[in-house]
Amino acid sequence: MSRETIRTTIDGRELTISNLDKVFYPDSGFTKGEMIDYYVRIAPFMLPHLADRPLTMKRFPDGVDGSFFFEKHAPRHAPKWVRHVSVPSTAAGDAVVYSIVSDVATLVWAANLATIEFHVPLWSVRRRRKLPGPPDHMVFDLDPGEGTTMVECCAVARHIADLLAESSRDSVAKTSGSKGLQLYVPLGGPTTWDKVRKEAHQIAIRLEADHPDLVVSNMRKSLRRGKVLVDWSQNHPAKTTVAAYSLRARPDPTVSTPVTWEEVVTCHEKADPDLLRFTAEDVLARVNQHGDLFAPV
Repeated sequence: MSRETIRTTIDGRELTISNLDKVFYPDSGFTKGEMIDYYVRIAPFMLPHLADRPLTMKRFPDGVDGSFFFEKHAPRHAPKWVRHVSVPSTAAGDAVVYSIVSDVATLVWAANLATIEFHVPLWSVRRRRKLPGPPDHMVFDLDPGEGTTMVECCAVARHIADLLAESSRDSVAKTSGSKGLQLYVPLGGPTTWDKVRKEAHQIAIRLEADHPDLVVSNMRKSLRRGKVLVDWSQNHPAKTTVAAYSLRARPDPTVSTPVTWEEVVTCHEKADPDLLRFTAEDVLARVNQHGDLFAPV
């Protein structure tokens, strides 16, 4: 197998890419080169959701069947044109220097490092002097327990949407690209992490009380069988969620994909979890047809 290294220029930035024919998804034969091609083509829709957000890379040097690691610290060998930001960590006096993906060249650079998955926090850097910043939105990560699927996640999502509607708030849904569904709630103005986290927890507890056979709000795995975990704990400045349009390390190159509420309802009513399963090829066709469904976030 070729291990050719190629020098290329993207928007005036020179970078080296390698191992384009290396298979990253053995079940489908999807290669590293195809992965990079996907990220180049999805960039106009993905970059707005990465810009100004510290990046955590989930890297798979040998593809989805190999070992992986999370990388928060910007690599020392990163090109000088890759944007960085220093964020204080929970440890006193410590900080993490993150990369920020704000252009196509940086997106390709990260993908070339075998970054299959891109994870970002719920806050953005912008021009803030104090970091981490306040939350930009609230999120509910719906994780199906044993015996449940995306179908039950859609049922829970509809219940959450009904609760949010009581205070005239909208939400945007996207698949995790794995088994679950995520709901993002844009915040109407400045707020604090404590307030958002408390409200998300209260909503999860109310859902659990109203639908005890379907919903669990406790993280304990022994309680999840036959239920959907409404993970409210993601509303924390140190936590990240998979970025919209990121590939996932599943057997096939599935993508964390924004979906319409009509699609959520249809998946639930037809009881077909595959209706909300999208591969890289599917997503490229979707954005050409629908544009960026995640734009409201």
